[in-house]
Amino acid sequence: MTGSAARAPWLFARSARFAVAAAAGAELIRALKVRAHLLRPSTASASESGRVSMIYAYVMTAAIVLFPVWFARCRADAEFLSPGRVRGSAAWAVLAWLIPGVDFWAPRGLLLDVGRASRSAGTGPDRADVLVNAWSAAWVGHAVLSLVSTRVGDGTSMPLLVAAQALDLLAAGPAVTLIEGITRRQADGLRSAVPLSAPAGLPHAP
Repeated sequence: MTGSAARAPWLFARSARFAVAAAAGAELIRALKVRAHLLRPSTASASESGRVSMIYAYVMTAAIVLFPVWFARCRADAEFLSPGRVRGSAAWAVLAWLIPGVDFWAPRGLLLDVGRASRSAGTGPDRADVLVNAWSAAWVGHAVLSLVSTRVGDGTSMPLLVAAQALDLLAAGPAVTLIEGITRRQADGLRSAVPLSAPAGLPHAP
């Protein structure tokens, strides 16, 4: 990849932002429908809850696909901008988001690496680090509470459902902001990057 060929993944970024926000919204609606069914169970409420849950599954699947695709592109651009500063391989940048258990801890480090590698040198403390930590804490909390709700409360514990949903919404905000911020800083860096085929100080071939 050369400076002239590298491009910030704006299409993937916008698709991932929409999918993440839509998944958070769909889960909120699903939680409200489940709550309504638990409070006043009926055939109609069960059908409505099932229909909304199916829509949520589709939207969440789109987010699960689009976010790692966006991140894989960002990892490649970060490696171009700051070679050697991003740990792991290109394959790991995708698999780390998809392997149960691993997705609790590995994505945080990957996001921190990509954010820092995409930043221009000497810009001081990075606000993206705070967003990564906020996202990670909310996302892990959401995943743990959702798992506990399924295993202990059979998915019907109202307090656990409410807490898990609140954390999911809290995770969505930093995630959407990070997608925009990392992509924008990479776009700025790639515009000013020197192509690898023409190192600084050497003239371009005629």
